[in-house]
Amino acid sequence: MVDPTVPTNRVATFGVNLSVNRLVAIGFTEPVEKTLGRRQSGQGGAMATTTRLINAHPDRVFAVLADGWTYSDWVVGTAHIRNVDAGYPAVGTAVHHKAGPWPVSLRDRTTVLECRPGRMLRLKLRLWPLGAGQVRFILDPVGSAATRLTMVEQFTEGPLLGLRNKVNDVMLHLRNKESLRRLADLAVNRRPAVLTGPER
Repeated sequence: MVDPTVPTNRVATFGVNLSVNRLVAIGFTEPVEKTLGRRQSGQGGAMATTTRLINAHPDRVFAVLADGWTYSDWVVGTAHIRNVDAGYPAVGTAVHHKAGPWPVSLRDRTTVLECRPGRMLRLKLRLWPLGAGQVRFILDPVGSAATRLTMVEQFTEGPLLGLRNKVNDVMLHLRNKESLRRLADLAVNRRPAVLTGPER
């Protein structure tokens, strides 16, 4: 069980608290992930916070976040990307998607509220008629080639806000844990596209 009193820059490993920098320095290559089970109060409702150490430079991690077409590859529950606005992830641009299984998938969009390339991305999530929320991705460099990625999500509108309980918290944490695992795989293993000539 993760101790919620452990600072976010430390990881409990076999009962010993080690700093993330120390884990990287000693060659710990497995992804170190910590899901904080506590409920944090904030405007619009409680916040779910999940953190993962990714063995990739922040630029590589942000490149995945900045590519709206990849969202169906790593965001759990997103079934299909219908379109991505030009200039994404500039503030105001959106990813237009479908969520849920066919044929009952819902069409909606995710809009950029704030963007600091390489450091932070804040999005508004809409899935009407179920509700809406916000998610913030915070990227902190660890050493010269790793990133501590923190995902903070909260419901802000609609029925989902009123349905929050401990069971939903657990499900949300598991969902976000899996999303960050998939994102980490893309950040570590994806090769940048190389254009060798005009498209045919």
